[in-house]
Amino acid sequence: MIGLFLAFKETGGLISIRSLLLVILAVLFARNTAMAFNRYADIEIDRKNPRTWGRELPSKIITKPAALAFIIINALLFMGSALLLNPLCFYLSPVALLVVMGYSFTKRFTSLSHVFLGLGLSLAPIGAYIAVTAHFALLPLLFSFSVIFWVAGFDIIYAMQDVAFDEAEKLRSIPVFLGRKNALLLSILFHLISVGFLVTAGIIGPFGKIFWAGMLIYTALIIYQHMLVKPDDLSKVNLAFFTLNGIASVIYGCFVIADLYL
Repeated sequence: MIGLFLAFKETGGLISIRSLLLVILAVLFARNTAMAFNRYADIEIDRKNPRTWGRELPSKIITKPAALAFIIINALLFMGSALLLNPLCFYLSPVALLVVMGYSFTKRFTSLSHVFLGLGLSLAPIGAYIAVTAHFALLPLLFSFSVIFWVAGFDIIYAMQDVAFDEAEKLRSIPVFLGRKNALLLSILFHLISVGFLVTAGIIGPFGKIFWAGMLIYTALIIYQHMLVKPDDLSKVNLAFFTLNGIASVIYGCFVIADLYL
């Protein structure tokens, strides 16, 4: 939404309902494709993991052919949404699909799978900006770079739940490679880098006091997230990973958009 409203502001400030709806649909279809493909690719791994064996595919609530059909339909709908936005979005849509689906295989050969996940989600700000303007620009790219490290930072925390399982199955992650304590430190560093990109965007972008108020709230919630998780206490991982990240991102997005238009 930040990338989208930056584009609206640059093109005169008029909010296009058509573009807004098409971008929301594109995000929906891309996420459906990526999440379903991740479950499809990991079905055998999820079946072995006590934390994930109850998911729909391992437990056979959803069949593999049905999941594959869902993936294909959503991938085609994503490309259709991109085509309705502009030609550049359409030409780039297969690349976006390759990135968001390719992430699912990365933990089999690299500990940097968290960064690849961040890369997949980072396509959203610049993608939404391109959907309106049909060109690249530095400011939305700064938000995209921030997303890479924001996502990688909290995915490291999430992966700490599966260290023993990943080691047994020879799957790679930063918590497996560095250990939980050092992985948490790297997560903090990634989030500091993420905040640094947002501060840079705030300095060079057309932002004022509302933006910086949102930055303070966002940064405070990120700091609080790290206070909840300890190397020997993962009981609050879901609170940090799901709840706080969701709250932080929505609040920050609302403040940035309000700053652009107020």
